[in-house]
Amino acid sequence: MKLIGMLDSPYVRRVAICAKLLKLDVEHDSISVFSTYDQFAKINPVVKAPTLIADNGCCVMDSTVILQYLATLAGPAQRLFPSRPDDALRTARLNGLALAACEKTVQIVYERNLRPAEKQHEPWVERVRTQLLAAYGELEREVAASALPVDAEQFDAADVTVAVAWHFTQMMLPEIVSPAGHPHLQAFSAAAEALPVFVETPAQ
Repeated sequence: MKLIGMLDSPYVRRVAICAKLLKLDVEHDSISVFSTYDQFAKINPVVKAPTLIADNGCCVMDSTVILQYLATLAGPAQRLFPSRPDDALRTARLNGLALAACEKTVQIVYERNLRPAEKQHEPWVERVRTQLLAAYGELEREVAASALPVDAEQFDAADVTVAVAWHFTQMMLPEIVSPAGHPHLQAFSAAAEALPVFVETPAQ
């Protein structure tokens, strides 16, 4: 199998880390949807990262869809998506909040970096900023109420996604989302980023 996309994307990085946690043989090919658009389009005409090329050549996209497929390959022992209803519900909530935070971070970055200054719409940016802060506020409360694991062998998809999302936002928008205002998320992400599987899968 081959994973296509740059690790500076939190969506690509969450898949790459989870694949390693599942001990699956997935080759990573760093192709950009921007600087190498035409090359990416030859692999997947939709040009969406991450893209997974399965062993039979089938092309799959969207990080959650890819993780659901990879979990089936790992078999009953997979930890990405818990089977107990209460655990599955918490994982779904954390995944949803973290992915929303990623999405809102990307929207602000694109608005700032891709749209000319004279065409940037500040009311829209403010709305997205409010959504971003709401997502991290909810995540901070969730993590404060029930701590996430610090052992990589206990990580599920949500744990990876929360850590990756926080690190991504801190790289891109540290002036908007304050670490001091989210001490539990900051501590969890710092611990996660020190784990070998995160170190060997850097956000670059």
